Amino acid sequence: MQVIVLTNDVLKEELLNNGVDTETELAFISAPQEFLNYPKAFACIDLLFENDEERLHMLKQITTPVIINSVQHTLHETNFSFIRINAWPTFLQSNLIEASASDEKKQKAEIVFAQFNKKIEWLPDEPGFITPRVISAIINEAFIALEEGVSTKEEIDKAMKLGTNYPYGPFEWANKIGIKNIASLLTKLSLSQRRYSPSSLLMRQAQ
Repeated sequence: MQVIVLTNDVLKEELLNNGVDTETELAFISAPQEFLNYPKAFACIDLLFENDEERLHMLKQITTPVIINSVQHTLHETNFSFIRINAWPTFLQSNLIEASASDEKKQKAEIVFAQFNKKIEWLPDEPGFITPRVISAIINEAFIALEEGVSTKEEIDKAMKLGTNYPYGPFEWANKIGIKNIASLLTKLSLSQRRYSPSSLLMRQAQ
């Protein structure tokens, strides 16, 4: 089985952290156009996906299953033939991957991620899935607390790790995920649910 992956070093390490089936042939590429060089691949994984017209036009030309790292943008906004996953930094290293896809695509996606010793949790095609929504909201609250002078970044991070046993504090997590990613998701979610409204401090740091 050949799987083509567009990624960076961080996400590559997370994808491979549980090992790979010995019969899987992996090809790592550095530009999305290179997917077209592998027409007989079993699947293509775009971990650096960006929702722009040029990228979508290119990916739609691929006849094999296309898996995109798209936390914010739904299949309705990209393409219903894609398989959408949560591969934000730190989440891809999990044994369980949050994903959305049409019923006809689910089995192939499960086969692909089984090669990496990962299972899929199928979720509705909603912005943010579940875990990114929760973590983004926690990060937002941390920025609000910092802006209001409740405590320092270091103290908030320490309190969250000790109090909740989270692997990272909210500010550490925001830096790993990317503050722009957090701000973008919160902004989108806040259009229908005001509780997700991003703090002004978070928005300033995301610029």
